[in-house]
Amino acid sequence: MASNSMLGRVPPQNEEAERAVLGAILLNDKVLVEVTDFLGKDDFYRVAHQELFGAIVAFRQESSETLDLITLSSYLKAHDLLDKCGGLSYISTLTSDVPTTTNAAYYAKILKALAQRRKLLLFSSKLKDNAYDESQDIQKVIDDGEQALSKLNNETAGSDNYYSIRDLITTTISDIEERSTTGIKNGFETAFAPLDSITGGFKKQELIIVGARPSIGKTAFALSIALNMIVKKKYRVGFFSLEMSASSLMERLLTGHSRVDFSHIRKATLKHSEMNSIIDASGSLYDAEFYIQDTPNMKLMELRAQARRMKLEHDIQVIFVDYIGLIDAEADARIPRHEQISIISRSLKQLARELDIPVVCLSQVGRQADGVEPKLADLRDSGSIEQDADVVILLHRDVGKNRTDDEDERRKNNIQETKIIMAKNRNGETGVFSLAFVSNIVRFEEMEFSNKYIAGNNPNV
Repeated sequence: MASNSMLGRVPPQNEEAERAVLGAILLNDKVLVEVTDFLGKDDFYRVAHQELFGAIVAFRQESSETLDLITLSSYLKAHDLLDKCGGLSYISTLTSDVPTTTNAAYYAKILKALAQRRKLLLFSSKLKDNAYDESQDIQKVIDDGEQALSKLNNETAGSDNYYSIRDLITTTISDIEERSTTGIKNGFETAFAPLDSITGGFKKQELIIVGARPSIGKTAFALSIALNMIVKKKYRVGFFSLEMSASSLMERLLTGHSRVDFSHIRKATLKHSEMNSIIDASGSLYDAEFYIQDTPNMKLMELRAQARRMKLEHDIQVIFVDYIGLIDAEADARIPRHEQISIISRSLKQLARELDIPVVCLSQVGRQADGVEPKLADLRDSGSIEQDADVVILLHRDVGKNRTDDEDERRKNNIQETKIIMAKNRNGETGVFSLAFVSNIVRFEEMEFSNKYIAGNNPNV
């Protein structure tokens, strides 16, 4: 690979830096430990240097002898590698150009950067060939290309480090002290106090599943969290709506933020004061960083591509997906639906790790949960959803006949108490708490706020 020119030009390379790194290793084999943390055989351009570096690494793994020209040449002869590495006379010249070994890591990082440039050239050449190949699905070409580019982008020196407990204790204690002093959690807060108390906020790389039966308010719950995040926390949020249009979501955001009855918006019966409230609400939302993708029945690869684009262009911090059952896995029709859902859930978890953000995905709960509190096993077509998810939140609303006077009063004011069941929390506790679903403004809020609203205090949101 390295010996061939790319696109008619000599690829980026630096023979002097390669010689300097190899010479430094031969002078002081401790340098090998320092550079192999991030440098590999293929990061060298010259083939003889690739073979020599690979042989040195193999020698150190197989032998406890001191590494020097004599022991190395003996090893190379025994494995018929001496000529491939340039011969003994050439290898012996490598140390003559190295006055000191202290700069070896610096030169090694130069080689790593040049190797990444060569990989980028190969990537672009392959991507061009695949784009010309009309037998390949274009969306798969794009998705594979984006994954390869993302992987290359994440290749950083020392990325595979292991850590000593001393280093971890120092950094961890420092992080804990900072959070204790500032009160800032290490997750993205939802601004729902009971939810943030349990989760500490949605963490980077987490897949969060929100499940409920139809009409309980999955979308309203997700939008309420998103609204809190963009208004109260100023987070940058992406929202994939596979069921509702962007304009419908915008109407819900406006009714929730302005507290204007949603039916008045839909029926176009707004009073002058209500229209003013909506205009005021739109003013505070105008500068919020909220990005909506509303393609129905979106293909999985398209969703991943759009998410990467949002991350690249707007550095989004959280993604919502409504909902998993509407994502097209592009799998063979003969594959059972539950296996397709498993493919999707694993892919969403990988996306969360790749983009280093939380991904919140909505899911339906099976009919067996009608009228009873749902459980993890009730997630529809669950497959591996409960296994892949870091957090599973289930919504439930009692519709029994034995309601209290307080509950009747709330219902008169369009307020329905909803149980929020933390069915799974990989990195914390589980539990149950309640939020109020205010049906006429299609918004969830804390029970305490709703009680004040019933009393006529109308606290400002």
